[in-house]
Amino acid sequence: MFDQKTRTLVVVGAQWGDEGKGKLVDVLAERADWVVRYQGGANAGHTVYVGDKRTILRQIPSGILHPGVRCAIGNGVVLDPETLFEEVDALVHDGVDVNGRLYVSDRAHLVMPYHKLVDKESAASKAIGTTGRGIGPCYEDKVARRGVRVLDLRHADRLRALVERGVERANMQLASFGSDKRADAEFTLRILGALAPRLLSVADDVGLAVHRAVKGGATVLLEGAQGSLLDIDHGTYPFVTSSSTTVGGAAIGTGIGPSSIHAALGVVKAYTTRVGSGPLPTEYDDAMSERVRTLGNEFGAVTGRPRRCGWFDAVVVRYAVRVNGLTALAVTKLDVLDTLERIGLCTGYEVGGQVVEEFPGDIAELEGIKPRYEWFDGWMAPTGGARKLADLPAAARAYLDRIESLVECPIRHVSVGTRRDQILEVAR
Repeated sequence: MFDQKTRTLVVVGAQWGDEGKGKLVDVLAERADWVVRYQGGANAGHTVYVGDKRTILRQIPSGILHPGVRCAIGNGVVLDPETLFEEVDALVHDGVDVNGRLYVSDRAHLVMPYHKLVDKESAASKAIGTTGRGIGPCYEDKVARRGVRVLDLRHADRLRALVERGVERANMQLASFGSDKRADAEFTLRILGALAPRLLSVADDVGLAVHRAVKGGATVLLEGAQGSLLDIDHGTYPFVTSSSTTVGGAAIGTGIGPSSIHAALGVVKAYTTRVGSGPLPTEYDDAMSERVRTLGNEFGAVTGRPRRCGWFDAVVVRYAVRVNGLTALAVTKLDVLDTLERIGLCTGYEVGGQVVEEFPGDIAELEGIKPRYEWFDGWMAPTGGARKLADLPAAARAYLDRIESLVECPIRHVSVGTRRDQILEVAR
């Protein structure tokens, strides 16, 4: 998708996350100079396969597996420094050269041990279904202007004051939960002191670096985490994450102007999944959920939690196309549907006898809805060996054509397996 007019591309999830963004970024990164992660934290894992080798990246951009590609973690990410260097060390162990290729925004906020403790003990977090990795509490401190940024590690007195106040607040929260656990300032400062030299060695003004790269004609991939329906503003609130997962968040979370973004690729599965609580209008019954979950290995890369599964929801994806301004789609996991006799595609919702074709902002409106489906005969043939669109069964091509028509966005990539060579580039 890179050319003279498209040098900066955002890759964003267009459902509830887990769409396969990491794989697309990994493939597209071969043609990129920079890959930048712009939001989220260590709660979202991107799984990339190189041959039979599986790599799960929680914070480091997926482009790291391509030699020579520069990777950056933007200011919009909440960074868990312990997890970051666990990832770095694992990559180095596997023979990936990270030296001089990884940059961290010095404006990125740090996830503290007390954030994780509060997240794990909070009943509200459990009700929403968070991962307990401190992401929400860290973003909460950021918005309240009391967070700890990477650059604060350069100032010992400032860092101590921020940590002590953070621990005090966390302990008040823990007491209010009825928890007997407590955070400790000295413990937190010792961890930060041990990690600071290594973290500051890769800290940089990422926004400035990416701006200069774009201005100099470099190709830049901006990589999001989670999905559009988990966006803090545009998702199924309150069952959402704590950051802006949409394309608008890419400029904010990287530190470049919106006009520097030339195109946006939305990634969707050929069906629908989500983790945790919240609406999923096209959710399968238990038997079909178990069948597709097994076929698609639908378990969280970070948490291992089983994902809820349902038919492709064109209402959801059309909404994601609109709020992101998507210029193209990538459809992943088409091969998971290879053995299904009949395949449903949701074209709208029926509420009280009325047909609704736009996704509502109030999730209460989703209660009692009846999805309207078009049904397709399954193609009942393996698609994993396809290398171009014409190789797919006619029924699979018809299914993709109908998706494209309903969501009003062209499909440019189709994935039929986990390997790099199993992504079809659709010429139009």
